[in-house]
Amino acid sequence: MSAGASATHPFERLTPDFLLDALDTVGIRGDGRLLGLNSYENRVWQVGLEEGGFVVAKFYRPGRWSSEQIDEEHQFAHELVAAEVPMVAPLPGPSGSTRHGYQEFDFAVYPRRGGRAPDLDRVETLERLGHFLGRLHVVGAQTPFVARPALTPVSFGTTSRDYLLANACIPEPLLPAWSAITEQALEAVSERWSRAFAAGIETLRLHGDCHPGNVLWTDQGPHFVDLDDARTGPAIQDLWMLLSGNAHEMGQQLRSVLRGYRAFRRFNRAELALLEPLRTLRLLHYSAWIARRWDDPAFPHNFPWFGTTRYWQDRILELREQVALMQEDPLQVDD
Repeated sequence: MSAGASATHPFERLTPDFLLDALDTVGIRGDGRLLGLNSYENRVWQVGLEEGGFVVAKFYRPGRWSSEQIDEEHQFAHELVAAEVPMVAPLPGPSGSTRHGYQEFDFAVYPRRGGRAPDLDRVETLERLGHFLGRLHVVGAQTPFVARPALTPVSFGTTSRDYLLANACIPEPLLPAWSAITEQALEAVSERWSRAFAAGIETLRLHGDCHPGNVLWTDQGPHFVDLDDARTGPAIQDLWMLLSGNAHEMGQQLRSVLRGYRAFRRFNRAELALLEPLRTLRLLHYSAWIARRWDDPAFPHNFPWFGTTRYWQDRILELREQVALMQEDPLQVDD
């Protein structure tokens, strides 16, 4: 890559004293117990309180989202809570706002909610997740995002490809092969995307990043966390990341999810054709995401393999597999 990590990234300023001072501005008195939680895009801590208990403080990456886009994330979370969808929503401060500012940072404070990873091998778990996703999408379809972007082949695919090329991320010997297969992949994505939307697919407000790590399970059932990637897109985007295995296994899993989903919301079968295109877009977006964050010291430290010949060889193979999958019939799910 052409740029190296910077020792003066804004996140370097987030010392314990800085965090506690920021929280103090919204009436939250931390007792010094801070536990960093897993987050690369933002910085998130569990914070012990002087009065007892804990909250979770999320400091947004400067420059990623505008104030209006963060406000839409928070508004969506509270709409879901009002509809009794189990979403962890940010807490209001003394002014009533859920988005707070301290120096160059926007931040939010959440109640701490525990849980474990869902057991996706159980039909009952998948069906119950479908229930909650159907309810989430009922709310998501009521009004559109205005400031938040949409998930499209351009925003996740073409833009990612162009960024990686412009910043010399791919090793020179692999550049012709990567460029060629990326072009084939984007053409296949665009073709399937156009056909699917011609069949009447609608878009709505999504969780956007509904992988199992963003679903916490308790004895009472699941709750969703982290709407940081909420955006507009097709409903299948919130379903496909719960699936794994071969086509038969994914079909069985999706059948269970949709059994729960359809109890609350209609699912357009034309969206099944977007499963592999969405996976392809996520693969491209992921590589560009790492490249865009390389000035954050956390990224060279946690992704040391990025930029190696082996990494890009594996990405070329992945995209070849995706092109082959997009030439096959879409995943089929019996009603």
